[in-house]
Amino acid sequence: MAASIYYENYEIGEVRESAGRTITETDIVLHAGHTGDFYPHHMDAQWCSQQPFKQRIAHGTLVFSVGIGMTAGQLNPEAMSYGYDRLRFIKPVFIGDTIRARVTVKEKRDYPKRASQGIVVELVEVINQHQQTVLVCEHLLLTNKGYETE
Repeated sequence: MAASIYYENYEIGEVRESAGRTITETDIVLHAGHTGDFYPHHMDAQWCSQQPFKQRIAHGTLVFSVGIGMTAGQLNPEAMSYGYDRLRFIKPVFIGDTIRARVTVKEKRDYPKRASQGIVVELVEVINQHQQTVLVCEHLLLTNKGYETE
């Protein structure tokens, strides 16, 4: 059975980190097929060798998807994703880079539509093997409160 974590159980400043995951050429090819994004930045090694990064880069949406997926380690039946804000691709991710995700509880606020719920804002940072931040965003988590409300 999944553990219930209510709004009031989240502590601002609380941090959790994922294990690492290496981005492969297969990841990039599959993501291109899923999204239809076959731009040469991701698919054409020869073209990329003449560009500033000198190699293919992973799709930003791939890094986002994998990074967010790595944060979803524990099912919480009292919460669901409400969306993402302030998404930025800070540095490129290359084939062979290993990324991990760090999540920090940044903010809590009441949900204006229902007194029985709140929004937990998590800062999500995706970090490469060189300890460089490659992606940041804010995850909004709609969370039930564990106490009775009027």
